Amino acid sequence: MEQIPILKMGDFLLVTIQVELHDQLALSLQDDLTQKLSRTRARGVLIDISALEIVDSFIGRSLAHIAGVARIMDATTVLVGMRPAVAITLVELGMSLKGVRTALNIDKGMRLLREAAGVPPSRP
Repeated sequence: MEQIPILKMGDFLLVTIQVELHDQLALSLQDDLTQKLSRTRARGVLIDISALEIVDSFIGRSLAHIAGVARIMDATTVLVGMRPAVAITLVELGMSLKGVRTALNIDKGMRLLREAAGVPPSRP
């Protein structure tokens, strides 16, 4: 079965979704990320969805669920790389990703995570 890699970068976890996210894979990601958050006590999760062309209501709810679990475990979630068509679809479905901060790219997303965690900005 496919598995989405979850990388630890300092106090944060980085998830880059490079394949189309079907329902079973989304559920597997939820479980894997919950376990990794528990083991590492990460302070933030950055999820890169720039490779996703379609996000349906189930995937949207899964992302919101991941953010909710992370929040309970005292971690901030930032979603990056959302394509305009995906954003439009989520709005048309009436979905709001409560508890999920968004940024245009990974650099800006990491900046948001560092700010939320109170980590001083890194030098350029």
